[in-house]
Amino acid sequence: MKTAKRQRVTTAPGEEAEGSPSEQLLFGGPLVYAAKWADYRFAYFEMSLWAMALSLPRLVGFTAKLARRADRRALWTVGLGTLARGLSQAVGLIAVNAILAAVLVNGEIGHRVQSAVPAMIGAAATGILGALANAAATSGAGRLEPKVERVATEMYLAHVIKVELAAVEDASFQRLMDSAQYGAQASRRMVNACTGVVGSLISFVSAAGVLAVLHPALLPLLLLMTVPRSWASLQNSRAKYGSYLRWMEHSRAGRLLSQTLVRTGPAPEIRVHGVGPFLLEHFRRMSQASESEQARLAADAARVRLIASALTGLAALLTYAALAGLLVTGVMALSVAGTAVLAVRTGGQSLSTLVLQVNNLYEEACYVQDLERLFVDAEKWAIPEGGRPVPHGLSLIRFDNVTFTYPTDKDDDPEPEGRETAEVERPALKGVSLDIPAGKIIALVGENGSGKTTVSKLLAGLYQPDSGRILWDGIAAGELDRAQLFARFAVVGQDFHRWPFTCRMNVAIGRPDRPADQPALERAAACAGADSVVEELPRGWDTLLSKGYRGGHQISGGQWQKLGIARARYRDAEILIVDEPTSALDAKAELEVFEQIRKLADGGQTVVLITHRLASVKYADLIHVLEGGRLRESGTFEELLAPSSAGVFRELYEMQARQYQDAPVPTPRRPADAAAKNGGER
Repeated sequence: MKTAKRQRVTTAPGEEAEGSPSEQLLFGGPLVYAAKWADYRFAYFEMSLWAMALSLPRLVGFTAKLARRADRRALWTVGLGTLARGLSQAVGLIAVNAILAAVLVNGEIGHRVQSAVPAMIGAAATGILGALANAAATSGAGRLEPKVERVATEMYLAHVIKVELAAVEDASFQRLMDSAQYGAQASRRMVNACTGVVGSLISFVSAAGVLAVLHPALLPLLLLMTVPRSWASLQNSRAKYGSYLRWMEHSRAGRLLSQTLVRTGPAPEIRVHGVGPFLLEHFRRMSQASESEQARLAADAARVRLIASALTGLAALLTYAALAGLLVTGVMALSVAGTAVLAVRTGGQSLSTLVLQVNNLYEEACYVQDLERLFVDAEKWAIPEGGRPVPHGLSLIRFDNVTFTYPTDKDDDPEPEGRETAEVERPALKGVSLDIPAGKIIALVGENGSGKTTVSKLLAGLYQPDSGRILWDGIAAGELDRAQLFARFAVVGQDFHRWPFTCRMNVAIGRPDRPADQPALERAAACAGADSVVEELPRGWDTLLSKGYRGGHQISGGQWQKLGIARARYRDAEILIVDEPTSALDAKAELEVFEQIRKLADGGQTVVLITHRLASVKYADLIHVLEGGRLRESGTFEELLAPSSAGVFRELYEMQARQYQDAPVPTPRRPADAAAKNGGER
């Protein structure tokens, strides 16, 4: 087997990652996400310390705005608690200075301790208040974070469910939805990062303020001691994140191998073909490569910490030398020097934390800002509300010269210079005019890609035509209230959704606006032939139809199809669209379903039937034949098969009939021949 060429994938600026030999062999290179959220994976590397400072007010304000929507009371608790905790540190440093000043003066030890008691009580009280403030902030954040995520997710979902189907199928909007969904989760982490930023900033300002009061010359010393540690923390964090990006797809591929080995689907082939040891060996090699990367990362982190420690030690030496000079010259008292040492340590830790938290806040904000952009774009794609009422007692729906083209998936990048003009997208429907009379069975037939399903989606209002009109008793569908229009339809598509709910809810969800009506459920099941399916389930209607959960049960594709038809029947809509309703059914069940469909039309319901099996449309009142996005012919089953007809329908029908008539009948093998063959194999 030839090994694919080695492939490089850009991870961090200036860095590239090669796919491992196992990735090259199995996947053709590293597995790379094309999701929108991956656009921001470099944000962590692109932010300088100065950019952090400039972006801080905006990011904190944005987070506070989002938190205020979720829980104002919890937000106030977090804000005031964080502020009180930071101020308590400043007051604590002042109290420590007072204690040292009282203890280090000349005089009897008892008198000095006695004079320091008020300051000790103040320090203790400040520590208690700081602990209470910290507890309040922690409690408030614990209440606020899940609420922020819930509110952000609800806002995300509320906008997404109101957009046109074309938006959901649009590639750029899909990528934005992916990133915005990640942004809803990032909004929770933003609360934590923002709390850390504000707390660290207050602590740092408090320490700096105390140093400024003690002696202005100490402020540069604070920065001198804290910058190396901040640099080391940021450097190691970015190195770790860069390694994560380089090895993320490698790890993903390793997990894919391990999950494949234990999944039910490939289990037979893994055993029969002996695939297990092969995949296990590649999993071992990929895991060992990851272990080597972790060892390299640890060595680099140790080197950076060693350099930072050396620089910090040098800065500490300069700081203590400066303090000694101030003490020797009498500019600073010993108690002030002791307090200064504590303030420098506190400020240094706060600044190191601040650098990392601001960077985290910036990264999470990228995704949350996509969430807000989704809100704006979703409004542009939103299904219009209101409109003219849908006519009652409908008699005819007419497609009048309708043309429709599916939107093309376009990259966000501009067209490269010199590239030839892209091929014009072929319309799915071109100038189609046809009638759908009410209370009849109308069949849409044709080969794959002829436009049958597109007609049904335009009919149901899921798409709007590029040109032409769809008229409901003379009223253009674009003028009608879309909510009322949707209420007139029940749809059973080729890929109808199999809800991971109970059998009852899989049918009752056809009418989510009302409580489940058991007699109506049973009538719908009987109509679709699904009553036998329900009887065979271990818990009947209450059986969970999802194998992955305790008590869940798995049913066949044909059984699912009957439940899907029952769901549409339970909806009891004026117009029923069934797209390949019997593709997973046997011949007997297929006849039963079409008989039920004929009875629905007899009861006044309009049925639009889409199928490849032309023999099954003999009971249709009107058949429309589509080819290449155009209407080729219309008529009844008899008219389209008349001897004088030489149209597309008759050609396709005779082609399908010959598949059965001309199929060779296999010659049965004699038992003696089989026995001889088996004996030869032994």
